[in-house]
Amino acid sequence: MSDTVYVINGPNLNLLGTREPEKYGHATLADVEALCREAAGRHALAVEFRQSNREGEIVEWIHEAGRRKAAGIVLNAAAYTHTSIAILDAVTAAEVPTIEVHITNIHAREEFRHHSYVSKAAKAVLCGFGIAGYALAIDGLAAMTKAGRS
Repeated sequence: MSDTVYVINGPNLNLLGTREPEKYGHATLADVEALCREAAGRHALAVEFRQSNREGEIVEWIHEAGRRKAAGIVLNAAAYTHTSIAILDAVTAAEVPTIEVHITNIHAREEFRHHSYVSKAAKAVLCGFGIAGYALAIDGLAAMTKAGRS
């Protein structure tokens, strides 16, 4: 198994810091990346940090994480969470522990956001912690992989 965590972000997350700051806060995607690298460093893990507005590219990255036997995936599929069977199938096929992350509490938002295809394949789900959820997900993956190695 690799010591790399893939942090994969979906559509519109490139707009963090300017898009609806009352919901998503003022942190940018660069801030999220720095947070993830810091959290991963505490566990001697490397980070592949990516963002795309294109579903197929996200699927390809999940496949890559599976081929490279990544330590795990932290996935904020954003709106694709609620619509993409392709991403669900990719997570299932990758056979890599995946933590689903959302900055906001999707269950306190519009009804259509309450359903997640990703959750069906994820080992855990974090939502509503703001960007701190990413660090919590990396801590959780580190704990899972440590437990799996002992």
